[in-house]
Amino acid sequence: MATTSAAPEDRVFAALANSTRREVLRLLREDGPQPVQALADHFDMARPSLSEHLKVLREAGLVSEERQGRQRIYRLEALPLAEVQDWLHPYERFWRDRFKELGALLDRLPDDEADPAPRTR
Repeated sequence: MATTSAAPEDRVFAALANSTRREVLRLLREDGPQPVQALADHFDMARPSLSEHLKVLREAGLVSEERQGRQRIYRLEALPLAEVQDWLHPYERFWRDRFKELGALLDRLPDDEADPAPRTR
């Protein structure tokens, strides 16, 4: 049964599903806290559109906003990303185990000692 309010992890995944929001997170990770205008300079969109993306990121807990005079400074909040990583870890382990099994299977296969097909020039 669906609920009307999204769980925190659902908001994080929804926020990460958009490439603009992922780029905002990358900019904050690489360049540190920034005012809205500095972030807006990286995008070809109206500032209200970027503000909507920042609102989604804020509601997901991925960024925080601090007022400094007339500016709003945005900062990356990485804890929700660590929680996503924790959620994904069993799947990473699943695939690592499958690849290990595939490698073991390939190691057990006999080497093909026949000459390869002659190449035509």
